[in-house]
Formats: sequence, C-alpha cells, structure tokens
Amino acid sequence: MMTDPISDMLTRIRNAGLARHDRTEMPHSNLKEHLAHVLKREGFIDDVRTSDGEGPKKLVLVLRYGKGRESAIDGIRRVSTPGRRVYVRFDRIPRVRSGMGISILSTSRGVMTDKDARTHRVGGELLCEVW
Repeated sequence: MMTDPISDMLTRIRNAGLARHDRTEMPHSNLKEHLAHVLKREGFIDDVRTSDGEGPKKLVLVLRYGKGRESAIDGIRRVSTPGRRVYVRFDRIPRVRSGMGISILSTSRGVMTDKDARTHRVGGELLCEVW
C-alpha cells in the first residue's frame, strides 16, 4: 500500500533522470496529471501521456535532456508530506534557488507554480520544489 503517491511520482522522475531513461510510467491520478502538466509547461519534461491499455490507467512522462544527456531536472524535493502538511500564504511562498527553480502548489484555483500563485494572490499547499 502506497501512503504518498506524489512522493512516489517525484521519486520515479528523479530515478529515471539519473538512469537516463527516455520516459517513466506510474499509476494515474488527476493530481499527478496536473502536476505533470505544470512540469511540462515549465520545460522540465517533454510530454505527458495517459495510456488506457489493459488494466489500470497509467501516466507516461517523457523526460527532457540537454547537451551531453544531462537531465533538465537537477533536483526535485517533496515539501508537504501526509504526516506534515505545509500551507503557505501567497506572500510567504519561498523562492527556490534564488528564482532558478519553481515551487508547485495545490491551490483553490488548481495546481500552479509559485509565480502564478503570487500573480493570482492565492496560497495553498506547497507540494514540491523543482530546480
């Protein structure tokens, strides 16, 4: 039984990047799909697909690499966990690596980056940081 599906997703992305895999698969959920679309929009991954083959629905992420096959994601870290939820107001959202990374929040207006949350003046649960 998995207690933290978001942490599992981030670990799969981190491990696939370190192993230089082209893509990674995981069980599908709407929150994970929205999180993946934010990563795609910010340029950390190339594509997000869902597979409706036999069995349960899967989420497939195509990873992005640069020159020399370096992963676009240098680091990814879960902030809010099931045992310790972290909520922030829009004016207290932390900057990741002095603005070189992003924070991803789950807000009342959906899953969005720290920049979008500040623009919309909305806070929420701080899911993860990516740089």
